[in-house]
Amino acid sequence: MDIEALRQDTPGCLNRVHLNNAGAGLLSRRTLHTMTAHLELEASIGGYEAAKQERSRIDATYEHIAELIGGRADEVALFDNSTHAWNAAFYSLTFQPGDRILTGRAEYGSNVLAYLQTAQRTGAEIVVVPDDAPGQTDTAALADLIDERTRLIGISHVPTSGGLVNPAEEIGRITRGAGVPFLLDATQSIGQFPVDVEALGCDMVTATGRKFLRGPRGTGFLWVRTQMLEHLDPFVNDIEAATWDGANGFIWHQGARRFASWEMSYANVLGLDAAVVQALELGMDRIGRRSIALGTHLRDRLDALPGVTTYDLGRDRCAIVTAKVEGLDTHDLAAVLARHDINVSTTVAEHTQFDTLHRGVHPLVRLSPHYYNTEAELDRTVEVIAEAARTA
Repeated sequence: MDIEALRQDTPGCLNRVHLNNAGAGLLSRRTLHTMTAHLELEASIGGYEAAKQERSRIDATYEHIAELIGGRADEVALFDNSTHAWNAAFYSLTFQPGDRILTGRAEYGSNVLAYLQTAQRTGAEIVVVPDDAPGQTDTAALADLIDERTRLIGISHVPTSGGLVNPAEEIGRITRGAGVPFLLDATQSIGQFPVDVEALGCDMVTATGRKFLRGPRGTGFLWVRTQMLEHLDPFVNDIEAATWDGANGFIWHQGARRFASWEMSYANVLGLDAAVVQALELGMDRIGRRSIALGTHLRDRLDALPGVTTYDLGRDRCAIVTAKVEGLDTHDLAAVLARHDINVSTTVAEHTQFDTLHRGVHPLVRLSPHYYNTEAELDRTVEVIAEAARTA
């Protein structure tokens, strides 16, 4: 990859060090221009008319997302965020008293709240699978916990609160063998490194556009394996999802579109498509290698600093790095970095409840480089943190 050219095509790189890609990646000029051009078209000829004129490009979004993750276009539904996509999948399952939902300690906070609500409503049981020694979901324990009561296995591929990469492919092998649905939250992994739904063996995948994919906020998608559709009953209906049968009933649309709603921002959709196409052109293998290498470089540099501790778990780690400076409030450290025009975020205890209960380390500073960042930017960040640690 021509990193300098990519940086020139990324306006945000010109005025700050952006290490908050786990929050929202920086838009490329290509994506920005795609979105503004469609807004201009809507303003000049009308929103419906603009959508009709750009229909082929809008429809291509499904094809490009499918290519990105190794699925089919009719298995993709678009949403305004990944949480709505995840809810569309999860709440389409039915639970009864005694049913079990197996999940990991790194599960995302919104997913956990949905599990808790469903447990209260239905009497289902939430089972948190323990971690193995490196800190990832223990696949042997998971296999032992699966029984005839298990209704779902829901796992976050990469947690919001650290650099762990859960062993999704091994989890998929176990779930396929047991015949249990596997819902993978890939919000932090798609766009950061290759994600192939066939290799992973999952049944449902959710993702956002705004993070490592570098798409606009207000975009997300759901992928549902075709064979899984017969086990799901979408919990909302819409003219995009179904067709009136002329009497007192309706017929679900084919494929994953049955989970979607009719209204959406087509400027956002086309922006998402532009970001996905750029990722395909650059190659997810190359993106993944560089992003993970940058994360390793940053983590190793921070680990070498006196008074600084990193908290990333797992055998495999990615481009999300979490750390704390001894004697310095996490939010104060984030503020110090912001004064040096370095974008980071902080982890929130409520966003990974099971991890918080287990480790009690949050909040942490979360730094998340992406392929357009440079080693020099990371070294500058380390210098700022080192100075903060010296004066804490």
